[in-house]
Amino acid sequence: MEALSIIHGAAGEHPVEAGIVLGSGLGQLGEQVAGAVSVPYEELPGFPRGGVSGHQGRLIIGQLGGRRVAVFSGREHYYEHGNSAAMRPALETLKALGASTLILTNAAGSLRSEVGPTSIVVHSDYVNWSGRNPLIGEPGDARFVDMRDAYDPALRAKLRDVAVREGIPHHEGVYFWFSGPTFESPAEIRAMKILGADLVGMSTVPEVILARRLGLRVAALSMVTNLAAGFQGAEISHHDTKTVAAKGSAAMIRMITGLLEAGP
Repeated sequence: MEALSIIHGAAGEHPVEAGIVLGSGLGQLGEQVAGAVSVPYEELPGFPRGGVSGHQGRLIIGQLGGRRVAVFSGREHYYEHGNSAAMRPALETLKALGASTLILTNAAGSLRSEVGPTSIVVHSDYVNWSGRNPLIGEPGDARFVDMRDAYDPALRAKLRDVAVREGIPHHEGVYFWFSGPTFESPAEIRAMKILGADLVGMSTVPEVILARRLGLRVAALSMVTNLAAGFQGAEISHHDTKTVAAKGSAAMIRMITGLLEAGP
């Protein structure tokens, strides 16, 4: 695995314990990594070549919360190239680095009027509304992955404990994955509300599926950047997504750091 060799050459061969994928506007977490070694994605074969603003496109290896981590500052989305498995090489590399845990973050729209911008929501489950799956075409029975506990119950409990201890307001919810890149229509949002959606976004779910296929434990958090279409009259934009996510990122960083400090 060429990417693994490059990372070992840059950051050493000491195993990584956890990976963290940063969503739009959440790059500040990468600045908290101690002893950081940064490798641009363009130097790592198979890593994302996406071009979404708000995603820095680099892998950061170092210490956070007393754990050696690999921080993916940016991801590739399905809507960029139509490949739902775009993050597979990066996550396979994470597994090869020794990680057992993956923490995913994103910016999302809220379907609950009481959960407004800068709210943090811990994912309890998901719905793959896009119909795409990154394991399509994979041979063998290993592709039939059990997703009952897609989000690890113990990790979710630790996140709740950290939030309570730190006095961080938070919620739990079901995340609906739409392919994007257009924002959802008001009619789609009304349908999703009926079907049990709390959040809506354009990422994360393919990574959850891939991570579970690789045997990684998964936790995911959303930073709410806007109320979904139909809940308010204002126009939704990616610029606002990045701006609001950056404003609320400090509390999310505290939750992730606390989770790492709590250990496996």
